[in-house]
Amino acid sequence: MAGEGEEGKTKSFKLLGILDIQNIPCARGAVLHGSAASILVGLGHFLATSRVKRSFDFGVGGFMLTTLGSWFYCRYNNAKLRMQQKMIKDGLKNKVMYEGTSLDPTRK
Repeated sequence: MAGEGEEGKTKSFKLLGILDIQNIPCARGAVLHGSAASILVGLGHFLATSRVKRSFDFGVGGFMLTTLGSWFYCRYNNAKLRMQQKMIKDGLKNKVMYEGTSLDPTRK
């Protein structure tokens, strides 16, 4: 049947033909936030001033700023979460290792 060998493959979306945003953490959300912001900023500036080229420039600038801001914020939170998970994992490992010994801090 058609498509039997494609079960393990997922379709990826390449931005500008080079960036595979499906596999880059936070990229999809950042691009979606940036595109929504560009539409809002560009349309808002056009409605306020009726200048097409300047509104387009504002839209592109809004896209870039929002995309980068959203991406850095997401990456920062992911790194912070990974550090917290590592600390918890190490703490649990140490608790199991030292439980019942003279080095157990809960026995003091």
